[in-house]
Amino acid sequence: MNGQNRKDISPGLEVAIVLKKDQATGKTTKGVVKDILTNSAQHPHGIKVRLTDGQVGRVKEIF
Repeated sequence: MNGQNRKDISPGLEVAIVLKKDQATGKTTKGVVKDILTNSAQHPHGIKVRLTDGQVGRVKEIF
């Protein structure tokens, strides 16, 4: 699943996100969702989340 739909993402899920600093390269960071930061139902670049370690980025893949 890609991370464009908010309904597919919930706290506790393992995801791959792209951090702001990695947007140019597309490098992903793996982690567990703590908070969902995007309020809209979907977003073309991925739903923005905060991981349990505090990193913030847009979801590219859901595991």
